[in-house]
Amino acid sequence: MRKTGRFPISKLLFPLLIAGLCFNAAADDAPVPPAGEKPATTVAEPSNPGDWSNHFQLTTVTQTHFGFHSPYQGANSLTPRYEIPSSVTATLFEGHKLWKDAYFFVNPEESIGSGLSQTHGIAAFPSGEIYRVDDPSPKINLSRLFYQQDIGLGGGTEQVEDAQNVFPAKKDIRRLTFVAGKFSLNDYFDDNTYAHDPRTQFLNWALMDDPAWDYAADTRGYTWGFYCELHLEEWSLRAATVEEPAIANQLDLDTNIGRAHGDNFEFEHRHQINGHPGKASLLGYMNHAFMGDYRQSIQLGIATGSTPDITLTRAYRTKYGVGLNLEQELTPDLGVFSRIGWNDGATETWAFTEVDRAFSIGASLKGGAWHRENDTVGLAFIIDGLSKDHADYLSAGGLGFIVGDGALNYAPEQVIEAYYSYKPIRFLSFTGDFQFVNHPAYNADRGPVPIYALRMHFEI
Repeated sequence: MRKTGRFPISKLLFPLLIAGLCFNAAADDAPVPPAGEKPATTVAEPSNPGDWSNHFQLTTVTQTHFGFHSPYQGANSLTPRYEIPSSVTATLFEGHKLWKDAYFFVNPEESIGSGLSQTHGIAAFPSGEIYRVDDPSPKINLSRLFYQQDIGLGGGTEQVEDAQNVFPAKKDIRRLTFVAGKFSLNDYFDDNTYAHDPRTQFLNWALMDDPAWDYAADTRGYTWGFYCELHLEEWSLRAATVEEPAIANQLDLDTNIGRAHGDNFEFEHRHQINGHPGKASLLGYMNHAFMGDYRQSIQLGIATGSTPDITLTRAYRTKYGVGLNLEQELTPDLGVFSRIGWNDGATETWAFTEVDRAFSIGASLKGGAWHRENDTVGLAFIIDGLSKDHADYLSAGGLGFIVGDGALNYAPEQVIEAYYSYKPIRFLSFTGDFQFVNHPAYNADRGPVPIYALRMHFEI
C-alpha cells in the first residue's frame, strides 16, 4: 500500500547536494589564470575518458487540487479535499565502454515523496514522476543495470549523440542492438519526440506512454529481461521478453518465467514530409501472468453474495493489446502527435494503469517565435475508457490497484493538459502545468478536477 503525506525539506538535502556537486563539476566557464601563472589545483584527466559516460538528473514535482464534487468515494478514490504532495527523483546514469560497440550501464536512483491521494483515483494519473514511488520516505534503488552490444551491418554511418545511457559514436545505420539486464520497457518502446518524458514534457501517464499498454514492470517501472532491435535506414524492428510482477503493481517479480513473462514487439517507420521528419510505430504485446478475470470475479461475487474481488480469480492467463504511435514535425518549432491504444480488457490490469481503450492527441511548440528558443509549450487531449467487463466489475464495487470508488456511473475519463517549460540555461528548466480531469476514475458522479503543478528539472 502506498503511503502519502508531506515530507520535511531536510530530506531534499541529499539530492540537492548531489546536484550542487554536479553543477560545479559541469561548469565549463571557469576563469583562466593569467599567462605564466599555474592554477591553484591540478586535476588529472582520466586515461581513457571516452570509455566512460556520466550523466545526472534531479526532478521535483509539486501538484495540488482543491475540493471538487464528490457525493461518495471508495478505497481508491481521489480525495475531494485539498492536498499538495511533492516528489523528488535523483538519478545517476553511469556507463562504461567494455570493448568495441559493447557497453555496461548502471543507474542508481533516489526517490522521495508521494502523488495525489496515494497515487489513486485517476487512471490517466497526472504525474509520471511519481507513479513508481511506493513510499514517501527517501530510498535509493537500482533502476537499471544492463549490458548492451551493437553489431554493425553497414549501410553507411550516422552520428549517435551523447545522452543518458548512450555513448556518442558513429555507428552503422544498419545495425543490431542486444540488451540484457534490468531496464524499463518504455526506454525502448512507444517513444515519441513530443510526449514521452514526464521530467521535461507532459506530466500525465497517458501522454508519456500508451496507457492501454500494460507493460511488464515492478511498481517502480523496471524489470529484468532481454531486448533486441534491428535498425535500418527507415525502419526499426524491436522485440523484448521480460519478467512480470508476481502480484499486481508490486516490487517482487515472478520467477516462474516459463509461465510468467511479457512479450513486446514494435515496428517503426520513419519518413519525411516536405523535409520535416515524422514516424509511425505499431506496438503489440502479450502478458502472461497470474492475473484475475473481471467477469469471473463478478460471477463469483454474485454466487457468494459478496463484493467482487479480482484477487480471488487469479490464475496464469494471457493479456494482449496493440497501440499506434504517430508524430510529425510541421515546422522546426512545431510538432504534433497522437496515440491510440487497445487491450482485451478481460484480464486484470497488472502493471501500469487501468485503461483498456486510449486516445490522445496534442502539439508541442518551441519558443522561437517569442525569442525563447529553448522554451516549450505543450497542449494535449486524452480520452480513456474501459472494457464492459472492467466497467461492470467497478460498478459492482470491485477495486483495482489504481481506481475504485465503490460504485460507478460509467463515463470515459477525459483530460486536457497544458504546460509551459521555461529553460533559463541549458541544464535547468522550470515548468508550470495545468490538467483538467473530467470523470476521474471513469465516474460521471465525481469531478471535474483541475490540477496544478510546478516542476523543476536539472540534468547534465
